[in-house]
Amino acid sequence: QVQLVESGGGLVQPGGSLRLSCAASGSTGGIYQMGWYRQTPGKQRERVATITTSGIINYGDFVKGRFTISGDNAKNTVDLEMNSLKPEDTAIYYCIADSLNRYWGQGTQVTVSS
Repeated sequence: QVQLVESGGGLVQPGGSLRLSCAASGSTGGIYQMGWYRQTPGKQRERVATITTSGIINYGDFVKGRFTISGDNAKNTVDLEMNSLKPEDTAIYYCIADSLNRYWGQGTQVTVSS
């Protein structure tokens, strides 16, 4: 089992920035990818960004250069730097870790509003 703990969500004004962090613990030896998904009411969860242990990164199409994902394999952590935030980025953001199974964090709320 892998446990994921997220931090860094909150309220920010449009155009502002937030940094999300996630730390994995437990059976972390088999993790090959970590990242972030998000979900808004009535919509499916969508990929925000993922990073493999070899450094391969994928972003959702909506990111358009605004977000940057980074990971530390030794610490089993993944961060998401979000800039130029828009109201439509408001969502619950979930950390994920992929090994034999996909593990999900509890989610952290990001609200972009003036």
